[in-house]
Amino acid sequence: MHILFLVPYPPGKAPSQRFRFEQYLHFLAGAGHTYQLESFISDATWSILYKPGHTLSKALGIIGGFLRRFLLLFSVPKADFVFIHREASPIGPPIFEWLIAKVFGKRIVYDFDDAIWIPNTSAANSIVAGVKWHHKVGSISRWAYKISCGNTYLRDYARQFNSNAVVNPTTIDTVNLHNQVKDQRTDKLVIGWTGTHSTMKYLEQVVPVLAELEQHYAFEFRVISNQEPQLPLRSLSFRPWRKDTEIDDLLTFNIGLMPLEDDPWAKGKCAFKALQYMALGVPAMVSPVGMNSEVVTDGVNGYICASYQDWYQGLEKLLKDHDLRTRFGQAARATIEARFSVEANRTNFLALFA
Repeated sequence: MHILFLVPYPPGKAPSQRFRFEQYLHFLAGAGHTYQLESFISDATWSILYKPGHTLSKALGIIGGFLRRFLLLFSVPKADFVFIHREASPIGPPIFEWLIAKVFGKRIVYDFDDAIWIPNTSAANSIVAGVKWHHKVGSISRWAYKISCGNTYLRDYARQFNSNAVVNPTTIDTVNLHNQVKDQRTDKLVIGWTGTHSTMKYLEQVVPVLAELEQHYAFEFRVISNQEPQLPLRSLSFRPWRKDTEIDDLLTFNIGLMPLEDDPWAKGKCAFKALQYMALGVPAMVSPVGMNSEVVTDGVNGYICASYQDWYQGLEKLLKDHDLRTRFGQAARATIEARFSVEANRTNFLALFA
């Protein structure tokens, strides 16, 4: 078969693409299939996309993306499947999806790992928020041959429009990438968080906990992100996210945090931060929102924290006991290998094209 992938971002850049389908491409090739990846955003536009300013360059980049999509329509006839991650274009109605499904009659595998039908405006995307056309998710779902959803919450939404929606979880490559395990016997203790600027707001609920803990314990609160946070913590340190140092940077964590707010948008989250921590043998502490409670088993491979007291007590226990961190970390790694690794999900992913 020949599979055409329509994706928002250049290959190897965005976590959602890297961990949802890019790491499976060699399996497709190994099975004798061919594939073609076509991004809407160019490398040049990606390099400035989340930086302030550059308005004209960004606008030209969007226009260039639409032009490439129209030219790409000449390649659609030779595809057996068209895999669309999130949307064929970031703004406007689902014109390309309609053409692919209704005019070319192609089988669409529609993939998403966030509640993208809900407006989630930030300062970075406020300019285009009014033309995002969030409600197109339902239309694309109706036209799709199959829908690949990151968790059950997303799948249940998709099944309102198409019964052929399945859970295809975000997974970790435990063989080639997340293939090391944290040594918890370290002199320096690091509580860590990683994520983009758009999810940094969720840290607000744990800042008071960390402020109280740093009065009694010596640790560093390390944030790995694309933007430096402004938080009132003397324990705070910042490392810019870099793909080539991502694993080494995460391995500096003794404990990984994933706080979330309990709202419709966060329910669509697929526990990606927790998956990364746990794959490296780092205990995860998470809010009971979205897929977090499916990944973390409270008191076994991490802690599920619904209150200030939960966060404080869990962090205190783990800071004081390296044996507990080691046991949790081993259980966390085993959870990922058994349920959320590329190898564990390989058959499920390939079945999308059956």
